[in-house]
Amino acid sequence: MGFLQLKQITHYYFNSSSYTKALNNLSISVDEGTFISLLGPSGCGKTTLLSIMAGIIKPTFGSVSINNKPLEKNQREIGYMLQQDYLFPWKNIIDNVLIGPKIVGSQYNEMIEKAKQLLIDMGLKDVIKAYPTSLSGGMRQRVALARTLITNPSLLLLDEPFSALDFQTKLKLEDFVSALLKQYHKTSILVTHDIGEAIAMSDQIYLMSANPGEIHQQFEVPIEIRDLSPFEARKHIKYQHLFDRIWEELNRLETKSAI
Repeated sequence: MGFLQLKQITHYYFNSSSYTKALNNLSISVDEGTFISLLGPSGCGKTTLLSIMAGIIKPTFGSVSINNKPLEKNQREIGYMLQQDYLFPWKNIIDNVLIGPKIVGSQYNEMIEKAKQLLIDMGLKDVIKAYPTSLSGGMRQRVALARTLITNPSLLLLDEPFSALDFQTKLKLEDFVSALLKQYHKTSILVTHDIGEAIAMSDQIYLMSANPGEIHQQFEVPIEIRDLSPFEARKHIKYQHLFDRIWEELNRLETKSAI
């Protein structure tokens, strides 16, 4: 039995005159501590599925559970990191990180020390009292990750968190985030359009088809790649083999969707 269970998820979007079937009978089981990536053509429902996992959207049919408990009883177990950092410009870095504990009423003084340590672990010791406008894009995303981790979520949802960064910063942040999540033993779900990123960071990859969104194929990332940092993983010969397989299958799906 997986740590995260999605069972027969089907979802419709309705308007006044019609409806769209976004997801169809989708089931996934994710073991604790595993890193999963969702890939697929545009419109396949990746972000809808992530929103369902986060409890933001309730599926039309199907269920989501964490540790065999319904999702609605585990809302505080979930951390959600978006494409943009959404830091409050009028708050300094540590106050931005402490937004979550302040909202949920955690023991605030204890959380201050935890936030400081998280920022130190992320190489941000010198900017704890700085404001977001003085930080680079990569540093801001590290702050956003600290804000996500401060409440110690069991499940971390990542919606293309590196897509707005330049390529060099993106590669560096992938290495950093991958090492940190392994250190904290987080179960993580990444939505991405980047095949290379999915291979370099994941244990398994789910390739979705569109209209409606379904699981088309699951790929297991070779252990030789998983044991490397994302940057080093890209140099491994098995990385290229898997990249080519997924690329061909994704092209086939996109061609089919266009017909």
